Amino acid sequence: MGQRAEWVGPAGLGGASGVSGGAGCGRCRGRRCPGDGRSPSRQCWWPLPLPEPEWPPLLPRVAASQGGGMLGKGVVGGGGGTKAPKPSFVSYVRPEEIHTNEKEVTEKEVTLHLLPGEQLLCEASTVLKYVQEDSCQRGIYGKLVCTDFKIAFLGDDESALDNDETQFKNKVIGENDITLHCVDQIYGVFDEKKKTLFGQLKKYPEKLIIHCKDLRVFHFCLRYTKEEEVKRIVSGIIHHTQAPKLLKRLFLFSYAAAARNSTATDPKNHTVMFETLQDWCWELERTKGNMKYKAVRVNEGYRVSERLPEYFVVPTPLPEEDVPRFQGHGIPMWCWSCHNGCALLKMSALPKEQDDAVLQVQKSFLDGVYKTIHRPPYEIVKTEDLSSSFLSLQDIQTAHSKFKQLFLIDNSTEFWDTDIKWFSLLESSSWLDIIRRCLKKAIEITECLEAQNMNVLLLEENASDLCCLISSLVQVMMDPHCRTRVGFQSLVQKEWIMGGHCFLDRCNHLRQSDKEEHQRQLSLPLTQSKSSPKRGFFREETDHLIKNLLGKRISKLINSSDELQDNFREFYDSWHSKPTDYHGLLLPHIEGPEIKVWAQRYLRWIPEAQILGGGRVATMSKLLEMMEEVQSLQEKIDERHHGQVALQAEASSLLRASARLSSLFPFALLQRHSSKPVLPTSGWKALGDEEDLARREDESVDVGDL
Repeated sequence: MGQRAEWVGPAGLGGASGVSGGAGCGRCRGRRCPGDGRSPSRQCWWPLPLPEPEWPPLLPRVAASQGGGMLGKGVVGGGGGTKAPKPSFVSYVRPEEIHTNEKEVTEKEVTLHLLPGEQLLCEASTVLKYVQEDSCQRGIYGKLVCTDFKIAFLGDDESALDNDETQFKNKVIGENDITLHCVDQIYGVFDEKKKTLFGQLKKYPEKLIIHCKDLRVFHFCLRYTKEEEVKRIVSGIIHHTQAPKLLKRLFLFSYAAAARNSTATDPKNHTVMFETLQDWCWELERTKGNMKYKAVRVNEGYRVSERLPEYFVVPTPLPEEDVPRFQGHGIPMWCWSCHNGCALLKMSALPKEQDDAVLQVQKSFLDGVYKTIHRPPYEIVKTEDLSSSFLSLQDIQTAHSKFKQLFLIDNSTEFWDTDIKWFSLLESSSWLDIIRRCLKKAIEITECLEAQNMNVLLLEENASDLCCLISSLVQVMMDPHCRTRVGFQSLVQKEWIMGGHCFLDRCNHLRQSDKEEHQRQLSLPLTQSKSSPKRGFFREETDHLIKNLLGKRISKLINSSDELQDNFREFYDSWHSKPTDYHGLLLPHIEGPEIKVWAQRYLRWIPEAQILGGGRVATMSKLLEMMEEVQSLQEKIDERHHGQVALQAEASSLLRASARLSSLFPFALLQRHSSKPVLPTSGWKALGDEEDLARREDESVDVGDL
C-alpha cells in the first residue's frame, strides 16, 4: 500500500494550497482524491506533512508514535528517539477504507431465490456485513434486500469458503436470510451509540444491528451505501418487521395461493395433518385407542367453536350432544393411548361463575362427564390441573426473556464479560429450573400411565398452552414413533396446530401494541396462580401441594404429594438402573447438574464458545478414523489370504478432518474467521502490575499483549 492511503490531511490549512472551486488544488490537479472517493471541490486528500492540528479531528486514527509501528513507519516525527514525540499526523481513513483502496470491491451478481408468491420490496447495494469481532472491522460486501417474507444479504463470500467444507443448507432460507417473523429487535448505531429503531426515523444509522429470535445477531454497515438506498432499506425493514399488520397480509396466504397443493396419501411416510376424520381414525388405530375412544365431526365447519379442530377424539360413552353445551369446555379430548390401554386426555376448564344456579349446572355436567372416564376399579383417572399447581405463563415468559439475553452477543468483549459470571446469570434466569420442572411433570404422568395403569387428564384454562407442552413431552418419552422425523412433525401438527395454540398471540406475529402483547402473553384471567418462592436451580426443589378447582369430588382422584414423590422416585430410579431400550420408553435425567444448556442450539452463533477441532465431535472423528484404518488393514489381509484384488473404495467421512470442525458440529460449521479472545481487565489483575493495567486506555486486555 502506498503512502497516499496511509497518512493524509486536509490541504490548504496553515497556508498550504487550498481548494479552488473544483479546479483542483495544485496537488491532485483536479483528480478525484484517493481517500474515500470524494471530489476535490471539498478537501484534497493528497499526502502533505502537516503540523499537529489544533481542531478535534472528525475520525481520529492517531499514528503510532514510534518508527516501528505499521502506520508510523516512514512518517515525520516517528523516529526512534529516547522519548517518543507526540504524533504529528492524524489519519482520517478507517481501516476498512484502506482495505477498500488496496483492493477494489467488485460485487458479483448473486441471484435472489424467491419462494412462490414472494415479492421484492426494497434493496440496498454496497452493504458491508460485519464479522462479529472486536478491534477489527472485517466483513463481506454485498446487497441487502427485503421481501415480504425475509431479509436477505447477498454477498460474494465464495472466496471465504473452503471447497472441501460440507455445506448444510436449509430448503427455504439461506445462511444470511432472516424471516420477518424471526426479527426480535432492531438497533441502529449513531456516532458509536446503539439505539433501538422503531417508527419513523429523522436520522438514519451508520450501522444496522438485527437481533433474531433464533439468537442470531447480524451487523450491517451502511456507511458506503447511497443515502436514498439507506432510507429505503432501513424504513422498509422497520415497517415490515415492527409495524402492526393484518392477518391476511401474512406471507403464508400468498405462498399458499401460489404454491402447488400436494396432499399426502400414505400417513406412514408423510406428516399426518389431522385435517380429516380419517387422519384421527388412523392415529387411533396406530395407538390401539379405537376400542375406548371415537373420532367425532360435531365441530365440522367450526359450528361449535373456532378454538377446536374440526375433528377430534372423545371417549366412546360420551354423547356428542354434550360437546356444544359449553362450546367445547369441560369435554375430555383424547391425546394418546398407551400400550396397556390407558390414555392421556386434556380438558379446557369451564368458565368461572359466581351464580349458584350456574355452578350447580356445571357441577352436574362435570359429574356426568367424569363417569365416562372414571369407572373404578376398571378405569381410574388422575387429574393434573396445570393452571393452578404448575408453572404460569408469566414465569415462563420472564425466565425466557432473561435467558435469551445471555446469547444475544454483539461482540467478543460482551461474551468474555458475561463468561466470568455465566453460572450466576444462568441461575438467576430460572430457565433451567423451568425445563426441569416440565420434564419432571412429564415423567410423573408417564409413571401414572406406564406403572399405575391410570388415565391422566390434563386441565387448563383453554388447554392450548401447557397442555400442548406436557402432552408432547409424554408422547416423545413413551412413543418411539414420535421420535422419528415424520412422527415428530405429526406430533407438532396434532398437539400444537390442531390443539389450538395461540401462535399469533404468543409470538406476536401481527406486531400488536406492547400493552396488548403483554396482556395476551402473561395473563391467565380465569385461573390466576400464585408465584412460587424464589429458589436456586441446583438446590433441592420443595414439594408442591396439588390444588384443584373442581371441588371435593375431583380431589379424590388426586394422590397426596408424599405418595406421588415416592412412586415417582421408585419408577425413575428403576428405569435408569436398566439398560436403555431406544425403541421403547425413554426418560431424561432431571437432576440439577444433568440439566444443561443445549450448546448446539444456543451457542452455535457465538464463535468464542466453540472448541475448534475439539469436543465430542473430535473424539467421534478419531474413532471413525481408527475403525476405517482397521477395516482397511483387514481388507489387505483378506486380499493376501485369498489372492483377490479388492477395489479400493475411498470412504467419504464427514468427520474425517476433525481439525476443521467445531464442538457444535453439525449445527455450526467451523468459523472461517479468527476470533482472538479478549478477556476483561478484572480477570488479569493477578497476572500483571495493576498500575500498568490502569494506564491502558482500553477496558479489556488482549491476550496477545500479555
